[in-house]
Amino acid sequence: MKARLETDLRAAMKARDELVTSTLRMALTAVKAAEVSGKAARELTDDEVLGVLTKEAKKRREAAAAFADAGRDALATKERAEEEVLSGYLPAQLSDEEIAELVAGALAAGGFSGKQSMGPAMKAAQAAVAGRAEGGRVAAEVRRQLSV
Repeated sequence: MKARLETDLRAAMKARDELVTSTLRMALTAVKAAEVSGKAARELTDDEVLGVLTKEAKKRREAAAAFADAGRDALATKERAEEEVLSGYLPAQLSDEEIAELVAGALAAGGFSGKQSMGPAMKAAQAAVAGRAEGGRVAAEVRRQLSV
């Protein structure tokens, strides 16, 4: 995954695509920062790189919303464009129905019920979803199904 990012960065630089170039540079910087964080530097797995890209895409989405709320439309548009570039590297996001189905399966398999089991239920649900949906959406669905 990291090699694909580096290859695409080189291609964007040759094509003089400033948006893609700056976005991929930012993404690779975040990946490299994650590699050297902790006690020892290490190479990230593809799943860990996807996790970093997911966080970066979420940052762009939140920044775009903040800029739009503040009336800074040009900056909001730039953030949305960067998020669009990053989303090309992420797996397709699950629909609300698919999340509900996966969460229901995870809750049934673990025998979770009631709000007191929210933590373990979230862990099971996140494992079932496996990074194909935002944590907030999964948490909302777990909360909804536990309260029923």
